[in-house]
Amino acid sequence: MALAAAPANLAGKQSLRVVVIGDPGTGKSSLVVSAATERFPGDVPRVLPPTRLPVDYFADRIPITIVDTSSSPEQRTKLIAECQSADVVVLTYACDQPATLERLSSFWFPELRRLQAPVIVVGCKLDLRGEEQGTLDAVMAPIMVAFREIETCIECSALRQILVYEVFYYAQKAVLYPTAPLFDQEAQMLKLRCMRALKRIFILCDHDRDGALSDVELNDFQVICFNAPLQPNEIIGVKRTIQEKLAEGVNENGLTLTGFLFLHTLIIGNGKLETTWTVLRKFGYDNELKLRDDLIPAIKRAPDQTLELTSKVIDFLRGIFNMFDTDNDGALQPAEINDLFSTAPENPWSSHLYENCAENNVLGGLSFEGFISKWTLMTLIHPSNSFANLIYVGYPGDFDSAFTTTRKRRVDRKKKQTQRNVFQCYVFGPRHAGKTSLLQSFLKRQPSDAPPVNGEQFAANTVELPDGTRKTLVMREISEGDVGPLLSDKESLAPCDVAVIVYDSGDEVSWQRARELLVQVATRGKNTGYEVPCLIVAAKDDLDQSPLALQDSTRVSHDMGIETPIPISVRLRDLNNIFCRIVHAAQQPHLSIPETEAGKTHRQYRQLLNRSLTVVSVGAAVAVVGVAAYRVYAARKNASS
Repeated sequence: MALAAAPANLAGKQSLRVVVIGDPGTGKSSLVVSAATERFPGDVPRVLPPTRLPVDYFADRIPITIVDTSSSPEQRTKLIAECQSADVVVLTYACDQPATLERLSSFWFPELRRLQAPVIVVGCKLDLRGEEQGTLDAVMAPIMVAFREIETCIECSALRQILVYEVFYYAQKAVLYPTAPLFDQEAQMLKLRCMRALKRIFILCDHDRDGALSDVELNDFQVICFNAPLQPNEIIGVKRTIQEKLAEGVNENGLTLTGFLFLHTLIIGNGKLETTWTVLRKFGYDNELKLRDDLIPAIKRAPDQTLELTSKVIDFLRGIFNMFDTDNDGALQPAEINDLFSTAPENPWSSHLYENCAENNVLGGLSFEGFISKWTLMTLIHPSNSFANLIYVGYPGDFDSAFTTTRKRRVDRKKKQTQRNVFQCYVFGPRHAGKTSLLQSFLKRQPSDAPPVNGEQFAANTVELPDGTRKTLVMREISEGDVGPLLSDKESLAPCDVAVIVYDSGDEVSWQRARELLVQVATRGKNTGYEVPCLIVAAKDDLDQSPLALQDSTRVSHDMGIETPIPISVRLRDLNNIFCRIVHAAQQPHLSIPETEAGKTHRQYRQLLNRSLTVVSVGAAVAVVGVAAYRVYAARKNASS
């Protein structure tokens, strides 16, 4: 293979910690000393202190510390702690003591399965190994099948200086170029996340979008990743090797995606994991096969600021939508959405937050408006994840071209207007008041179609206003049990543009609880400076009404200076233009802010104080005028005398 490895990328690692464990007498300490001094020690202590290998021991010049351990029962706690802090574990057995080999399966591996660190199995005292014991492959094959945690098996001799260097080379390699994220040892195939990352890289390198890497594109890929061109005969050799084993791996245009993935399967199978890791890291992937954190800019904004998609991104997403709408029905089916995100580590919309948050057509397809609504929601609640997924699906621009940061909500209230295109509405209310039904109606669904609620629930959709403009509204249902934890955070209302309090109009107890929630929201907003416009929704208007609830809710809304309760019936689809009214309240953020009794008292005190200051100011002004008049009179009197 012509794809050669480039210098190591530590992927965040500044040093390596290698912990050596195994049964007593297997040669642990001798192995460590032999590696550090390149000679066999004459007298070795039972347990060595931590040993540093020379910084130039390997070409990568990575500081390596080797930790020797005791396997005595009284040192078990320390042994476990050392293994937990290890980057890689070297597990030893003695080639001349078959019992120590058997102990790998019966004792050591069940213990090590709790750890995340890769494991290198090392047979020490190779010079004492008997021919009757069989080859290393024959001995280790069944163990490696049973314990997939093993990265490498190797036998060495500290006495003869045989393969000692290689033991720690493989230990280093297991950390810098781990097998587990890339390859399924049992199935002998690339793991799904690895295939997704390589597919994205293939698409980025397929400049003419013909589904294959031409000789020129393959050479460009080699230069990008390894800073060295491929010779024509090397390109021919790569394609011939793949075509001999997989006919569909090469076509008349060049190396296909299937062939590209198969090439990396061959590379990994030949033990050249550093080659595939170099490719992945060149394109920004970390050890979890996600984009590195440093490629996603830190987002700096006030708690009451949010991010919105720019028109440039919406145009890009429109193109992506049309590209994956393969049946041209104006909607993306679940399979088409999965295909769209097949270059991301996973489909970000598979979590419960996104599964049912947008409107689908009768066949379950997602319209373009629903598609943008999901991106809008992801940008609102997790902008870093939104930007990462834009990159995964091919967005070529930078962060600043993708998002715009909105003005602070408290500034909007002062200016009595907002420039936002996306509004977030928190929906409060007691149980069975009709919160979920309200969200479902926003997505053109009947309450019977509502999926079981598991945790937070969102509904995102566009709202057409009377003037013909369209705004995106994101409704977040707050369950009654989540109100306390939510409002305990002083910034919890900062992202909220409107709070809607829903109650069952036929249930007086439901209204009493809703009234308490309204006061809680209003008080919390007042105390934290994140005051929120509030609307009261009297749900289930088609059923028998509670006169007391109606009378009291009307009085409370009047006393608090907000709109009277808005009656709706989801069952009859009589929604009283509720969603436009929510957006209208958000667009006038200085209105519909409820005033509590404490707020009224504070306002009255402030008014009284202002009146007092006015009286004092007038009195002071009169005094100043009197002094000035006296001075004029005195000056005239002196002049006449």
